[in-house]
Amino acid sequence: MKQPTRLALGAALAVLAGSAASPPVSAAANPFAIKHVLLISIDGMHAVDFANCSKGIATINGGTPYCPQLAALAKNGINYLQASATKPSDSFPGSAALATGASPRTSGFLYDVSYDRALSPPAQTTPYGITGGSDLCPGTVGTQIGFDEEIDTDYTRLDGGGGINPAYLPRDPKNNCAPVYPHAFLRVNTVFEVVHQTGGYTAWSDKHPAYDFYNGPSGKGVDDFWSPEINSNVIALPQVAGCATIPDTAADQTAWTNSFQNIQCYDGYKVQAVSNWIHGMTHDGSASARVPTLFGMNFQAVSVGQKLVEGSTKGGYLDAYATPSPSLLSEIQFVDQSIGTLVAALKSQRLLDSTLIIITAKHGQSPIDPARVLRIPHDAPSMQSPGDLLGSSLVAQAMEDDVSLLWLTDQSKTASAVSTLSSNLSSVGGGEIFAGNALSLMFNDPATDSRTPDIVVAPNVGVVYTGGGKKVAEHGGFSNDDTRVMMLLSNSSLFASAKTITGPVETRQVAPTILRALHLPINKLQAVTIEGTQPLPGLGLPEVAGDDSND
Repeated sequence: MKQPTRLALGAALAVLAGSAASPPVSAAANPFAIKHVLLISIDGMHAVDFANCSKGIATINGGTPYCPQLAALAKNGINYLQASATKPSDSFPGSAALATGASPRTSGFLYDVSYDRALSPPAQTTPYGITGGSDLCPGTVGTQIGFDEEIDTDYTRLDGGGGINPAYLPRDPKNNCAPVYPHAFLRVNTVFEVVHQTGGYTAWSDKHPAYDFYNGPSGKGVDDFWSPEINSNVIALPQVAGCATIPDTAADQTAWTNSFQNIQCYDGYKVQAVSNWIHGMTHDGSASARVPTLFGMNFQAVSVGQKLVEGSTKGGYLDAYATPSPSLLSEIQFVDQSIGTLVAALKSQRLLDSTLIIITAKHGQSPIDPARVLRIPHDAPSMQSPGDLLGSSLVAQAMEDDVSLLWLTDQSKTASAVSTLSSNLSSVGGGEIFAGNALSLMFNDPATDSRTPDIVVAPNVGVVYTGGGKKVAEHGGFSNDDTRVMMLLSNSSLFASAKTITGPVETRQVAPTILRALHLPINKLQAVTIEGTQPLPGLGLPEVAGDDSND
C-alpha cells in the first residue's frame, strides 16, 4: 500500500505547484505492462523451419509464408537466430531447461529414461520391464529410471488411468524407500514455483503425467496441471473440431504419434485447454478460474511430422534446405493455425497487449537432410548400437535414440569400454565419444553424481539407433539439427517492430526471461545462482530492486 500512497502524494504536490502532469509511461518502458506469459514449445521446430515458413520458399504457396500466424507475431517480436536447446536434446532435459533455467548438469535430468546409482528399483515391475519388487529397497541400490508413459496407472488411457502409479516409481533408500516422483527428482526450483509463490496463477499442459516436474521440488508450482497421455489408445474427441470420429482409422491406434492426422486431434485437445485458460476457466472448462500469470503447452505435431513413416508415406524433409515433405508441411500449418486460434482468444479477452508470447522448442530433430538417414541396424544389419557392442553384462542402462548414453555396471571398466568403442567406431555410426574429463566438461563427474552416464556416444549426423523403419529422424543428440531451435518472443506493447538477435542464446534463458518480464527477481530461480543463467537479450526491461543478478 505504501507505493500507491507515495505516487498519489507526488501527483497532488505537482498539481499544487502548478506543474504539468507527467506524460504516461509508455508500455515499452513500464515494467508492469506484462501481466501474463504464454510459453509454447513446438517440439522439433528448428530455427530454419521458422525461417522457411515465415519468409516462404519458392516450392510452397508460390513463395508466400506458410506459417502466417507465426510470421505475424514476428512483426512485433524478437527472433533469435542462434538459439540452442540442451545436450542431450531430449524432451525431459529440454523441458527442465525452459522451466528452471538449468542445464542437465544442474537440473539432474539427462533423459526421460535414465539411470540413478543412488536410488532403488520400484515396488512393482513397470509395463516396460524395469524390474521391481517390494523387497528391493533398501537392499538394492542402482536402478533404471522410467519417467515416460510407463509410470502411468494405465498408459493406454488418455488420462493415464488417473495419473502416476507410485508403485512404478524409483524409491529412495535414504528416505524410508519413499517413491520418487518426477518433481522430486528435479534438483532445482521452477519458474512456475516462483510465480505461484508470489501470488500468480499457473497452468501447464504436456504429453505425459510424468511432466509433473513443472511443479518443481515443492510439488505445488502448477495450479492447473493437465497432461493427457500421448501414448494412449486413440479415441474420438468430440470436443475438438474435426475429431468427433477418429480421422485416421487405418493407423495403429495404440498411440497418437502413429498418425499424421490423429496427432493433430491430440494437440488440438490441449489447444482447447489453453483457450479455456485464456477465457478464465479451468483446462476442461468445467469451472471459472483466474487467467494464468504463466501458462502454456507443447505441440507434438511437428515432431511427428519430422520423423514418422506411416505406411508408404514418409514425413521429414525433401532436401538439405529443410523443405518440408507434404506430411510435415501439414503439421507446421496445423500448429500455425492453432497458435492463431490462441492469439485470437487473447485478443477477444483483451489480453494480447499484456501477454508476452514465447515460442521455442525443447529440441530439434536429426537429420534434416534425408540423404543422411542411417538407421542402425535396420539400414545396416552388420552395424550395432554402442550398448549392444559392449553387452548387457557391462551396460546397466543404454538410452539410445540419435545419441547413446551408457551407464556401466562397473565404472572401473570405463576406459576399456571406451577403447572397445573407439576400435569399432565405424560399426556404431562414427561420431564422437565423451568420457572422463571430456564428459565432465558438460556434466557432473559420474564418479560423484549418481545420474551422470559413464560414456556418451554422439554418432554422425543422420544415425538413428532403431531396429525398425518407422522413423526417418530422432532427437536426443548433440548435432546442430538436434539443438538449433526457433526462439521467438512477441508482444506488441514491448516491440514496435521486428527485431533480430544474431548472437548465441540458450533455451535455458527462457525461465529468467519470464521472471524479468513479470517484474520478479530472477535470482529466485536457483539455477540463476548456480549457473549464472541470464534473461534473453533485447527486451529492454529493468531489473527488479534487490535482484543481485549480473546481467
